[in-house]
Amino acid sequence: MSTHRYAGYEDDYENDYQDPDDPADALDERPRRGAAHVVSALGGLVLTPVALGLLSWGGLRQQQLIQATLSTNRDPLGIALLAGGAILLLVVAALGALSAAGPILGGLIYGVLPGLAAMAVPEWGFKLVNLMPKSDIAYGVMDFLFIGGLLGVGFLLVGSGLAGALVRRRREG
Repeated sequence: MSTHRYAGYEDDYENDYQDPDDPADALDERPRRGAAHVVSALGGLVLTPVALGLLSWGGLRQQQLIQATLSTNRDPLGIALLAGGAILLLVVAALGALSAAGPILGGLIYGVLPGLAAMAVPEWGFKLVNLMPKSDIAYGVMDFLFIGGLLGVGFLLVGSGLAGALVRRRREG
């Protein structure tokens, strides 16, 4: 008989040890992220075009004011539209903390793909913009599309989504 004080409890602790490298256990411990993916994806799909529309419209107003009058007057509505669009894009990028789906989907669908299409075949860019009702927003989007703004914003959103996914994977793994 052992003289160690825990020797009598040896059988109780032998079966409690689990191999930390067991992949089945890791899958059981991983939290369900379905709701986070849905919220992020919906946010990216709904907020991204609104943000880009606000940025485009505000930018067009600023451009028209400055070019038409050759002055440095400010357009409060244009500035508010630019700020609102930027804040919404920040929200979309922040949704990457929940899931990478939102920034990646929003960036690809509303930025990268239209930007690449307009670069490759400019007629496609005109056809894409013609799908929108004729308004200052459509003209702003056309300007933003052909100067590469949509492409740049799209890549930044995709990058923020990928960065969030990589950080999350590094923390989990």
